[in-house]
Amino acid sequence: MPRRRIGFWYRFAAVICKPPLVVLLRRDWRGMEHIPAEGGFITAVNHNSHIDPFAYAHFQYNTGRVPRFLAKSGLFKKGFVGAAMRGTGQIPVYRESTDALSAFRAAIEAVDRGECVAFYPEGTLTRDPDGWPMTAKTGAARVALQTKCPVIPVAQWGCNELLPPYAKKPHLLPRKTHRVLAGPPVDLARFYDREMTAELLKEATEVIMAAVTAQLELIRGEKAPETPYDPRRERIEQRRRTQAQTQTHQKSGQTVQEEGLGK
Repeated sequence: MPRRRIGFWYRFAAVICKPPLVVLLRRDWRGMEHIPAEGGFITAVNHNSHIDPFAYAHFQYNTGRVPRFLAKSGLFKKGFVGAAMRGTGQIPVYRESTDALSAFRAAIEAVDRGECVAFYPEGTLTRDPDGWPMTAKTGAARVALQTKCPVIPVAQWGCNELLPPYAKKPHLLPRKTHRVLAGPPVDLARFYDREMTAELLKEATEVIMAAVTAQLELIRGEKAPETPYDPRRERIEQRRRTQAQTQTHQKSGQTVQEEGLGK
């Protein structure tokens, strides 16, 4: 299936966004040969800065295969931002949907039309203390198994040095380098034509994220933790620690009160 033309709105967005990106960031981009020249595909990308969607879009724009990002549906409804989101072909995600697959129907249709859909499988900025990819949601795996399209793992690093996760002010100097490494397609063939259970999706997602993490290890020149950071597990552990501290304080207060009464 032929590629979709870039179109006016994407070119217009590039005219606006590229100059500041070129000024703020050096570029070390590798693996463009793994971006398919034709047909629909998915890129799975790690997320460690509010700036990196723009920098990553710059990388892929230069390959000639522009990405269609999944974004909150509310961004499509108002003013210039909404017009730009619609004009550049970004994909609204209706979070209120109770059917997980229907929430990604537009993404599936885009891949079937020969588009590239860019997924941030983690769903949010990484909370890993060292910036490694976290456990991920299953949306990318759902679309990949539904369409049997190529899944290209992409790692990026450097925007987080310019604007760290959840920071409000950028660190402009010294000038940072945006490093991107795209790898070969992830082999998901063993998951095809099987019942799309939660366990199957989880396993396929872990394979995708392992490939993304492997690319980031090459960029950083170091090994990632054996077990990815899991925000849900961390929240549970935090609640347990809070409850344990509360119980300790209550027991301590009760002991002090009893000793006072004893006197």
